[in-house]
Amino acid sequence: MKRSFDDRDRKPSSADDIKPVFLSKAEREKLALQRREEEATEKKRRALDQLNHQSRSKPSSDPPSSTPDDNPRHHRSRDRDRDRDRDTDRRGGGGRDREREREDEARSRERARVEKQAEREKEKELESIKEQYLGSKKPKKRVIKPSEKFRFSFDWENTEDTSRDMNVLYQNPHEARPLFGRGFRAGMDRREQKKLAARNEKEIRAEIRKKEGVEERPEEAAAQRQKEAAADLYDAFDMRVDRHWSEKKLEEMTERDWRIFREDYNISYKGSKLPRPMRNWPESKLSPELLKAVERAGYKSPSPIQMAAIPLGLQQRDVIGIAETGSGKTAAFVLPMLTYITRLPPMNEDNEAEGPYAVVMAPTRELAQQIEEETVKFAHYLGIKVVSIVGGQSIEEQGFKLRQGCEVVIATPGRLLDCLERRYAVLNQCNYVVLDEADRMIDMGFEPQVVGVLDAMPSSNMKPENEDEELDEKRIYRTTYMFSATMPPAVERLARKYLRNPVVVTIGTAGKATDLITQHVIMLKESEKLPRLQKLLNDLGDKTAIVFCNTKKSADARAKDLDKLGYRVTTLHGGKSQEQREISLEGFRSRRFNVLVATDVAGRGIDIPDVAHVINYEMPGSIDMYTHRIGRTGRAGKTGVATTFLTLHDTEVFYDLKQMLVQSNSPVPPELARHEASKFKPGTIPDRPPRRNDTVYAH
Repeated sequence: MKRSFDDRDRKPSSADDIKPVFLSKAEREKLALQRREEEATEKKRRALDQLNHQSRSKPSSDPPSSTPDDNPRHHRSRDRDRDRDRDTDRRGGGGRDREREREDEARSRERARVEKQAEREKEKELESIKEQYLGSKKPKKRVIKPSEKFRFSFDWENTEDTSRDMNVLYQNPHEARPLFGRGFRAGMDRREQKKLAARNEKEIRAEIRKKEGVEERPEEAAAQRQKEAAADLYDAFDMRVDRHWSEKKLEEMTERDWRIFREDYNISYKGSKLPRPMRNWPESKLSPELLKAVERAGYKSPSPIQMAAIPLGLQQRDVIGIAETGSGKTAAFVLPMLTYITRLPPMNEDNEAEGPYAVVMAPTRELAQQIEEETVKFAHYLGIKVVSIVGGQSIEEQGFKLRQGCEVVIATPGRLLDCLERRYAVLNQCNYVVLDEADRMIDMGFEPQVVGVLDAMPSSNMKPENEDEELDEKRIYRTTYMFSATMPPAVERLARKYLRNPVVVTIGTAGKATDLITQHVIMLKESEKLPRLQKLLNDLGDKTAIVFCNTKKSADARAKDLDKLGYRVTTLHGGKSQEQREISLEGFRSRRFNVLVATDVAGRGIDIPDVAHVINYEMPGSIDMYTHRIGRTGRAGKTGVATTFLTLHDTEVFYDLKQMLVQSNSPVPPELARHEASKFKPGTIPDRPPRRNDTVYAH
């Protein structure tokens, strides 16, 4: 048996040669890559050879028995074809050359296409290998919970109120016109409808005459005048309703008239067995001496808080008064207090050691002294002595005045408690107490002093807690007046402990500035404040302005800057002595200075007449303080302007400030309206969706 060529070349193998060889992972990967590259190269070469063969050779009738690379006969025929092509080229000339060039170009394009396809396949293969060994990173889509997708904010904004359209065009909707007085709408004033109908008829007739070019005849004009006059009167057909309450006597007033009266002056009560408010001074039941004093003081007609509170005080009712700043609260408690004192025995050597008949407490020295001035206006006509007890003055001198005897003491809580502890004063016969700006006293930390003073008063004559029990008019009860712009928990605690069945009197909207004040808010940087302040003061002319700062240091710095710029400026803050503060206030009132730079010491209760402009150089930390600051202007029925400089450091009050500006129909700067802090109340978490266990309490 013949051995094959391979058998002859193969050497006999030993036992060592047939042992398996173990390869590492890296070596196996290397061999696999090498084998794959060889296969790819071979595949590419075969595709190119097959392409060349198809383009050059003629189709043969005999099918090849093997591939072009393995068949030797195919190689020989291919060489013969190539030689024949060369001979033909030599003989054929230029036509053959052009055909050959076209074929070469087609082959090169096809070769490039095949190479690109091979590259793409190789890239796909590498990507699949990477994905197999390394894994693919697919971005995960965040799942949005329905509670986040459909979030609802429970914070109510005044801008969302649909009862009043923000667009001016829709605030006064078109009214249907009654047809020449022949038809009327129920539930509306018939006289007003008659006036409207007469006016509409006059306008329509004038339009018709203008179109037709006809002049109005005298009899038509007379008839029209008669209709207009008749429209202003009620007749029997109009079911003659009553006259306006202002045209009636007191005994003619009906329940409907009193309701309209309260609505006209924005007076609201909360309490039981309420007396009627007074419409004017003669109806107030004050003594003739007090009415003369009121007339001499220039009080022509009572303010709404005086209309509501004075009748309550004359009945010895406990009152909680909430009114706009600058609304005449001082006279509302001073006049009933003086009336109460006139019913008591005159102060003499026998009873002056028992202390005053009435006490008024105020948070600041300036407010206490202002109340003293207002009280003296009326008290000196009645021979009633008034003493003020405030810090910054000699306590020994004040104690001497108290020992000499007085009916009314007006004091700050701390100094009055000092006098009581040192036995300079007692309150054994004090049954009338007024807490002015009670919330401010609590904010300033005077709650223990206020409680100490109230506990030093006699408690045997407190009113009965039962509302139905009648009060004895001859008996002297303890009467407590409390004026407060807001009712924080500490003030409510005081009211519950010391007030008996109080009547809450609210004038207007609590915590709202009067409509006589024009409010401007300007967003700017800290460096832009002083130039803007200078521009506002230049426009002031001969009027006065108060510039508010938050700290004593800042107030002194601003005053120094303005003094260098040539303004007549003075300062008022807690770092000054009582004498300096009085000199500053007196100089500002007498127009010796026309600019007062102050802290919140001047923010509440200080009555400086004719302040034209209040400028908040620094925004206060609470909206209540903002309300009281701007209340220094627009007092006693006069108009005023308040300008506030706002920076991005004041975000804590953005929400409340925006609500106040919207309520008072004042312009809201776009930077404030768009700011995120102005959309939600501080302390709320608008971004957190409500959880399943959250409980919502309905108020």
